[in-house]
Amino acid sequence: MQGFKDFIMRGNLVELAVAFIIGGAFATVVEAFTKIMLDLIGKLGGTPDFSSFNPGGVSVGPFLTALIAFLILAFVVYFGVVKPYNFAKERMAKSEEEAPAEPTAEEKLLVEIRDLLKAQRA
Repeated sequence: MQGFKDFIMRGNLVELAVAFIIGGAFATVVEAFTKIMLDLIGKLGGTPDFSSFNPGGVSVGPFLTALIAFLILAFVVYFGVVKPYNFAKERMAKSEEEAPAEPTAEEKLLVEIRDLLKAQRA
């Protein structure tokens, strides 16, 4: 039983599981958004479903549907996840750079010794 507990608590397993679950839920949201966008694009072009599009007898409709769905998914992921994540990451890095680190006890002692040596020389 201890081995199982060690396995479950190892590394980022719990975080990975949460990310997987959230990713699945996010995929459902993106699929619904993609369906809305495809319907809107279809209404603009007069064909709400690209799957039946067969110019010259070549079935390119499913490919067009998959391509447009992929582009919409990439758009949503980039602007909904990647851009905000990079922005937050840069902001956190800037705030860490701006905040001066508190000197350690050793550094304070070394500064004190330096100041005493300067005072002795003068």
